[in-house]
Order: sequence, then C-alpha cells, then structure tokens
Amino acid sequence: MHRLFALLALLLLAPAAHAAESTAVTSPRATVTLISETDQVLPGQPYRVALRIRMAPGWHTYWRNPGDAGVTPEIAFTLPPGVTAGPIAWPTPHRQPEDRLMTFGYDGELVLPLTISGGPGPITAEATWLVCANVCVPEEGKFSLDLPAGPAAPSAQAALFKAADARMPRPAPWPARIAPDGVLRLNGEELGPDSVADAWFMPTTPDTIAPSAPQRVDISAGKLALAMQPGTAFKPATGLAGVLVLRDRGGTETAYDLAAAPGPLEADAAPFWPRILALAFLGGMFLNLMPCVFPVLAMKAMALTCLAGQARSEGRRHAAAYAGGVMLTFLLVAFALVGLRAAGAAAGWGFQFQSPVFVAAMALILFAVGLNLSGLFAIGGTVGAGQSLAGRQGLAGSFFAGALAVLVATPCTAPFMSVAVTAGLAGSPLATAGVFLSLGAGLAAPYVLLALLPRITCALMPRPGRWMDVLKQAMAFPMYGAVVWLVWVVSIQSGPQGVLLVLSGLVLMALAAWLLGLAQRSGGRIGRVLAAVAVLAALGLTGGMNTVEGAVPVSGAEPFTAARLAELRAAGKPVFVNMTAAWCVSCLVNERVALSRDTVHAAFATQGITYLKGDWTRQDAAITAYLRSQGADGVPLYVFYPAGGGAAVQLPQVLTPGIVLAAIKP
Repeated sequence: MHRLFALLALLLLAPAAHAAESTAVTSPRATVTLISETDQVLPGQPYRVALRIRMAPGWHTYWRNPGDAGVTPEIAFTLPPGVTAGPIAWPTPHRQPEDRLMTFGYDGELVLPLTISGGPGPITAEATWLVCANVCVPEEGKFSLDLPAGPAAPSAQAALFKAADARMPRPAPWPARIAPDGVLRLNGEELGPDSVADAWFMPTTPDTIAPSAPQRVDISAGKLALAMQPGTAFKPATGLAGVLVLRDRGGTETAYDLAAAPGPLEADAAPFWPRILALAFLGGMFLNLMPCVFPVLAMKAMALTCLAGQARSEGRRHAAAYAGGVMLTFLLVAFALVGLRAAGAAAGWGFQFQSPVFVAAMALILFAVGLNLSGLFAIGGTVGAGQSLAGRQGLAGSFFAGALAVLVATPCTAPFMSVAVTAGLAGSPLATAGVFLSLGAGLAAPYVLLALLPRITCALMPRPGRWMDVLKQAMAFPMYGAVVWLVWVVSIQSGPQGVLLVLSGLVLMALAAWLLGLAQRSGGRIGRVLAAVAVLAALGLTGGMNTVEGAVPVSGAEPFTAARLAELRAAGKPVFVNMTAAWCVSCLVNERVALSRDTVHAAFATQGITYLKGDWTRQDAAITAYLRSQGADGVPLYVFYPAGGGAAVQLPQVLTPGIVLAAIKP
C-alpha cells in the first residue's frame, strides 16, 4: 500500500516539475513567478521565459531607467553548460509622478520576457524587484523551471508573452538627432499638428535627461522638436537612445524605440549652424573681458599706442597679423581636441592647462614677455625711445600676441561659449574648425576694429612720446602677476618639486634675457648663443613636472562625485554644483566675489543646500562627463538643483552674490 501511494505521488508531482510556470513568491504587495512560452524545447532551439509580476492595486515597480527614484528589476540565471540567457525586453513604461519627482514604471501585471538559447534543461533564476506605493519595499525570490525535450508547443502562459509583445515600443521610422542643448528633432511626413497632440521621451540610460523637467513640444508640418533638460550623464557626442511616446488627437498613445544621432538633422543644419557660429563669435568677443586675457590686454594696449604714428596700411598689416595668430592658434587647439577625443581622451576646453608642463611653459613665456616690456631685451631690434612697439616687434610680434592671447584665454569660458564649443566638438571636424575659427574672429574683432579705425584710436590717446616707454614698462607687471598665478597652479598640480623647477626655469629665463640684452647693445654673438642655451635649459626643466594629488581650496564644500549628486537628488535635497580649476581665473574671481560671501553661505545653510565642488585642475574623466552632460566643455560651470527633484538651473559664468541668491531662492 505504501508503494502505491509513493507511485501516485510521483505521478502527481511529475507534471509540476515540467510546468511552464514556477512556484510563486507571494507577498501582500505582489505575486511573482517565472513563466515559459513553451511546454517543451528541442535541443538547440531558443525559447522565451519571463519574470511575471502581478502587483496589488496601488503598487508599482520600475522600468530599466527608473527615473528620479526607484530600482530596476534584475534577474540572475543559473543555467546548464552551453545554455545562455539574453537581455530583458522591456515593455513601454508609464510616467509615474511622485510628488515633485518623475519615475518610469508599471502597475497591474508586468511580464519581462527574455530569450534562452541552447536547448532544454533546468533553469534557476534569482530575481530582485522593488514595489512602491506610499512606501517602497524591496523584494526577492528564487524560481526554477525544468522543461523537457520535445517539439515546442505553446504553453498556457503563451498569451502573456503575446500581450507583452503588444506593449513593446516599435522601431521609429524617422531619422532623429539630439542637439547639445537637449533638443530632440525628428522629420517625417506622418508628423504634424493634425496627427500628434503631445509627445514625451524616456531615455534608456538613467540621468541622461532630467526626468522631472518639463519637455516642450514643437510640432510643425513634417517636423517634431522636443526640448528636454540634459541630465548629469548626458553625452551629446554619443547620441541618445530611449522610448518616444506620441499621443494623437484621439488620445491613443504609440511608443517608438528611438536612437538619436548627435548633431542637427540635415534639414535643420542650415538654420542650426549659423546660430552656433554666431554664438561662438559673441563668446570670443566676451572672452576679451575674462580675467584670463588681462595679461595679454597689456600687450594689445601697447600695440594700440603706436597707431598715432603709423600709416593706415601699417595698422592693417598688424591687425591682420594679430588676427592670423589668433585664428591659427584656435584652429590648432580645435584639431588637438578632435585628435585627443578620437583617441579616447576626455579632453575639453582648456585641456592643456591640466598639464603642469604646459602651465610651467606658459609661466616662462609670460615672464619673458614681461622682461621684454621692462626693457631688458628687445624683440626684433634695439630698444629706443620714440620707436613704436610695432616697429620694435614687427609683424611677428603682432602674430605672437594673437597666439598668446588664445593660449592664456583657454582657461576661461565666456558667455555664449558653452553651447557653441559643445556643438562644435559634437559635430564633424569641419564643424569643429568653423566654431573655433568663429571664436577666434570674436576674440580678435575689437583689436582689429580699433586698428582699422586709427582716427578713433588716436583721438583717445595723446601724441607719441616718452610716455609710451613708461607705459610699456608698466604693462610688464600684469605679466609678472600672471606668472605668480601660474606658479601657484603648478604648486597644486606638481607640489613643491614642481615649484622648484619652474622657479629655477624663471631664473634661467631672466639670465637669457639679460644675456640677449647685452648682445643686442654690443652686437656680440656669444651672448645670443648663451641666451639660447639658457632658454632651452629653462624649457627643459618643465619636462620634470609630475602630477601630484592636490585640490582647489574647498570652503564649506564637499568634493563632487556623480554618486554623491545622485544620492542627494534621490533624497530630494537641494544641491549647488561648482565646477572649477586652479588655472581658471574666472572661477577664482567668482569664488572670491560671490561664492565666499557670508550672505551666500548663510543662504546655503538656511535652505539646507549641499555645496559640491569639482576640481578640474588635473584630468578627471568624471568631471569631464558631467560638464558635457550640461552642454559645457570647460569651466566655470555652476548648476543648482532645487529641493524635491526640480529641474536643474545653470547660472552664468560671471557671478555676483545677487545672481547666486536669486538662483537658489525657494
């Protein structure tokens, strides 16, 4: 009798072992099983299984990108040798507003299918998922299936897979582009005000688009533009993937799987690039007002003093030489950035100042310029009262001034520059060159305009005389001040050893200037040779620079990390992000003028604002990624995240306490 009961028990349990649905993991919030689309599997034949989550009313779970909060369901399989599991196919999620946050997920019943390849055999899966209502509860379960070998036949759960397939986004039939400012553009005959009433986009990668920020839709005949707020992980140079949902006039929603390439659509390139080039030109003009360029302004001011005694044609030649130096150097910077990015380097605007070797070399060059202005030696001739700077330095001097202006300007980011530089670097090499040439044209424009209008310039200046030599010597001191700043940057990048090397180089540069001055006055050649040797030795010392740990001084701030920002944002706390660098004079001025004020610190404390500071003095891939996500390729960058997960607000590159307080006002 006992044997009979055992046999009956085996017969009853055998079907359960080969069932197409596992034993359920049940809680008051959800019932979860692992299901199969087929009852049997032939060797080598792929088949589908799925995690089935049936949620109680009022509860929901999350998509592959949960949005502002939440956790994505995950499945880990233990499979027989030679059997593999593919990725989850995600049905189209719903937008789920939660207070001031926006999440993407599902309620009711969710089926997450995936493909098993390699044939029949026992399957074990461990899954985790998060279900939320007024509270969130993490859950987990272990599931098993063992499908026998045999011709495939639809299981009782096959209809669930068909229902899941119907919820999958369909491939988008239109070309799509994502611009550096977060505008998604599509062109297609089916698109228009009569067929599309609303649209929204959900990115597959978290933090590429700010989930809670509004998305403005602009629809015209054959075109759709969706303006979105870029998130911390936004990389305009690599495109953007996600699900685009279109709602028609009847309220029907259709989801499309979309992969947008970087840059403008060909049809929109004509209006897009003139706007970007215009922004680049304006940014270059404003770059003249940035503190980084102040040392070179001294050289340009001296150059303008000569116009009273020069023919108009001479002024034009010097203006052309200066503009040529600016444009060529900008072009070389553009090609360097394109090449470094193509090689996989995280290079951005001002990248060269992240190298202590470059910073030290710039200190030596500016020191040599200062010694020249002080009269220790002359460039291209002897020092004589009454001679103009142009006469002493020639066209090569004007060209050199233009090149130097670009090199010392690159630590700064002027208004209008961020969008232009980001768009240029996200486009083709030709587009990059066009944007950087426009920047150069803007930087050179004020000086060229004054050089081409000598009557206006001369009307603002007294007649040539000894005062020009006095002014020339006085203009050396901004150069020496810039050298002090650069040595301080070296101290952060390379520590005491770097400071010793660069100071030794300055001594050798001073020796070279003194020897060259003696040789110019006596006509001897030995002094020139010794001066050249001293210059080479000074430059050779910069090769010993090594990067060491250090940081921009932090006052009341936490070091920036993407994880810390995400943690604070998920908690709904307000955050102020300051991206800075020791070599960025504008950053340091803003720090002193605005961010270090007691009124600003008090406002941060009162409102519970966490202050995160990112130091880009040295190469930092995480900070570079954040800058690009905000449509920037250089510093300074200031971003405020309001409490409750509100949309990020970018502040201008030039700050005052009033601007900061107005931006963080609740």
